[in-house]
Amino acid sequence: MRTLSELIFNNTYSELPSHFGTRVIPQPLDNPYLVSVNPLICDLLELDPAEAGTAYFVDVFTGNDDLPGFEPLAMKYTGHQFGQYNPDLGDGRGLLMGEALTSAGKKWDIHLKGSGQTPYSRMGDGRAVLRSSLREYLASAAMKGLGIQTTHALAVFASDTPVYREKTEKGATLVRVAESHLRFGHFEYLFYTQRHDDLKLLADYLIKHHFPDLRAHASPYAAMFQRIVDLTAVLIADWQAVGFAHGVMNTDNMSVLGLTFDYGPYGFLDDYVPGFICNHSDYTGRYAFNQQPSIAMWNLSALGYALTPLLDKEAIDTALHSYQPRLQQEYSIRMRNKLGLIERHESDSALFSQMFDLLASQSVDYTLFFRTLSGIPAESLSESTPAFAELVSDLAPLQTWLNTYAERLTLETQEDSARQTLMRLHNPKYILRNYLAQQAIEQAENGNHKMVEDLLNVLVNPYDEHPQFSHLAVRPPQWGKTLEISCSS
Repeated sequence: MRTLSELIFNNTYSELPSHFGTRVIPQPLDNPYLVSVNPLICDLLELDPAEAGTAYFVDVFTGNDDLPGFEPLAMKYTGHQFGQYNPDLGDGRGLLMGEALTSAGKKWDIHLKGSGQTPYSRMGDGRAVLRSSLREYLASAAMKGLGIQTTHALAVFASDTPVYREKTEKGATLVRVAESHLRFGHFEYLFYTQRHDDLKLLADYLIKHHFPDLRAHASPYAAMFQRIVDLTAVLIADWQAVGFAHGVMNTDNMSVLGLTFDYGPYGFLDDYVPGFICNHSDYTGRYAFNQQPSIAMWNLSALGYALTPLLDKEAIDTALHSYQPRLQQEYSIRMRNKLGLIERHESDSALFSQMFDLLASQSVDYTLFFRTLSGIPAESLSESTPAFAELVSDLAPLQTWLNTYAERLTLETQEDSARQTLMRLHNPKYILRNYLAQQAIEQAENGNHKMVEDLLNVLVNPYDEHPQFSHLAVRPPQWGKTLEISCSS
């Protein structure tokens, strides 16, 4: 493990042409202090967690001191926001500080969010607040714990710097760690500004640093786009299976590595509402939960169009046509795991359809339904409705479905205990519900960080029981289901 000063950097992105970004010095926060650090992300960087207890650690990540190897850069990109192209995007409140190398040669971007104004701030102050920083910090840990590809968050800091939003809030900084911060919008920027040579340069960069196995491919750019399509399909299948709604699937928020990126007004499903809209600014429901698969396809099509100087139409269409089958395949695998099904039978489609109709018609808590089902032996399914009494208002349709499910399980060759084990490995007990995040935020704003740490403890291992934290796995109160979450940072 290394100290901060011992981290080794190889800042490859800053070697690209100057119009790929702008060098900016972070603006310091006043009287900053550490709110929380994630030891698992320290491990990724091979950073000694004890460093978090030093003043230098706080000062480095809040703009009050320098770290050798940092070369702060605000990245330039563009993108489609709610379907409309915006040429004025970029890192408006974030900076790529540097790329840390591990002893195994793994490269990690270290990125600050809330570090002050950049040329891409669009009249904003470039700051973040504790509220949004903690939401991303906890969500990053939650998604990693669920096994879903994501950017990570090393630490979050607060300060006495006032930041003016709907009210005056505390200025904060989030330290984001990711394999790359390349977005669909990076390629759109170079395409729409007709920098086609640089578009090729960026594609070569992506292949060299992140898809090196494609360098020897007969058509490396076609293979690159196909890889992005595949990674995106896997990501969306993960989101849909776990009940995660991103909220702002603009192309500038889409990672070319298939990472969950730029957490804003996200939300995990409480009640199963297919048309769930987690962003109160999404007036048309463009980014509703059940629209995410089609929106990802829309975004991939936009990326494919931006790659036309490198690819012919046939290669783009071939990759795009593979998206829906790959998504369906991946989603099917995840949902079958959630029901503990190994064998395949013609009746399975009806079983799933009836289940989703039941969940939607009675607004059943999505996570608790599957977790409860995971704990019921097959021989008890015919008399298990009391276990669902708090989740389902009308038990008769549920019992009908449970009987169908029990009959379906008789076609399985695996032991029933193995089914239950499989289900518990794919149905989390803990998710980051909005009301829990809100409570942790309110306590942290008053100087109490205990709930942040409690949530971190369960979210990094959400499939475990954690009996001392079972109160974090109950149904949310009604007010917790109606919180309005916006993009405001």
